[in-house]
Amino acid sequence: MALAADDATDRCEQLIVLTERLTELIAAQAQAFEQRRPQDAAALLEETSRLANLYRHESARVRADKRLVEGAPLQLRAKLARATEAFDAVLARQGRAIEAARIVTEGLVKCIAEEVASQRSQASVYGSAGAQVSTATATAITLNKRA
Repeated sequence: MALAADDATDRCEQLIVLTERLTELIAAQAQAFEQRRPQDAAALLEETSRLANLYRHESARVRADKRLVEGAPLQLRAKLARATEAFDAVLARQGRAIEAARIVTEGLVKCIAEEVASQRSQASVYGSAGAQVSTATATAITLNKRA
């Protein structure tokens, strides 16, 4: 998938629209994670993925051939640069929100596993000296993929 631009000005305008929309979507996802509502972020995933792939493709094309945007007016290229900077800032925000959610999730899983392990009865077996020895049993946890 690629942009169908007539000239450098058209390409810049389309890239600005694409970048601003992607920035909006990622900001909404970051906000959902910050509010501990990842299900809200999931609702935006399809469009975000589609636009992110297009953005990745187009930004690689422009990096490879600067002539694709060089013919656009300076003010339009500056607007594209500002949109890209805003996009980078939102990506950093989303990264922090996702990392925080990951840490919380891992902590919850660890706490649940420890609680399950502590409530299980300790197995009592005979050791090499003939005396009973308590050993910790292995614990399996099944997680719901949707959680």
